[in-house]
Amino acid sequence: MNQKETMNKAKLWAGLNKPTLNLEHVDVAVFGIPFDGSISFRYGAKEGPDSVRAISHAIAPTTEYFEDLSHLKVKDLGDCEGDSREEIFDKVRKLVADLVAGDRRFTMIGGDHSTTIPVLQGIDDALEESFGIIHLDAHFDLCHEIDGDTFSHGATERRALELKNIDGTDSLFFIGIRSIEMDELNFINKNPVQVVNAYEFNQIGVDETLRIVKKQMSKFNKIYLTVDIDCLDPAYAAGTGTPQFGGMSSRQLLDLLKGLFDLPIIGFDVVEVAPSLDGALTSVFAARKIITECWGHWKRKA
Repeated sequence: MNQKETMNKAKLWAGLNKPTLNLEHVDVAVFGIPFDGSISFRYGAKEGPDSVRAISHAIAPTTEYFEDLSHLKVKDLGDCEGDSREEIFDKVRKLVADLVAGDRRFTMIGGDHSTTIPVLQGIDDALEESFGIIHLDAHFDLCHEIDGDTFSHGATERRALELKNIDGTDSLFFIGIRSIEMDELNFINKNPVQVVNAYEFNQIGVDETLRIVKKQMSKFNKIYLTVDIDCLDPAYAAGTGTPQFGGMSSRQLLDLLKGLFDLPIIGFDVVEVAPSLDGALTSVFAARKIITECWGHWKRKA
């Protein structure tokens, strides 16, 4: 890497990116998975990582709570790419296993929601204890398969249930759900599922939702948080493949995330950001805000 490339990379993430720093000295590792080959509807999520990075220099290293993040050391590891889904997912799985084994906090930018599958597999490989998953989404992603694809973006949490360190549906908590496939409906009618759906979330509010989630998930020492941008109502994030009317407001999501980071979150992702589906880039700007505010929550706890 020449000096100019180093300087350009250092401007990423409000200037927090430290491209020459060894991983053992960083506070947060971030990487992208520009892949949307597992979708069932509209393409575009593969553009998410580059689009979020492209606007990441245009903010100050601060949070909405007027906190200084300038001492937070971030390392952008670039993208996990390959000639096939199998190759890409293998790279992701190994990378995440190494990060978790090294006790490194990390952020992944998708990609469609299938990109969370190898992340969860990597966490599972690295741990010898049960871990929890909090899933913010318009959809359960509990299908066994969609159109014959068991690694569909609609099968993310069904694949999670196959991991050795996931204790069945007790390890999963869903928030914001407002759509369900017949396969998923049959599944939840036969299996207890922890969920605050979109209607319930709006009725009981953020604080009560947090109370319920913390009560159920505080038993885990390690939790992964996956944020599908379509948990937001399309009014706040139009650029996504499968938008669903009736979602969270941006303020509700930010307040929810602040409370969720009271739990031991070891990593999180933001997926399904599809900039080409929204000329105003609302989803891209939402993703950037989500990422940097969550980093602030981590720093506050350090």
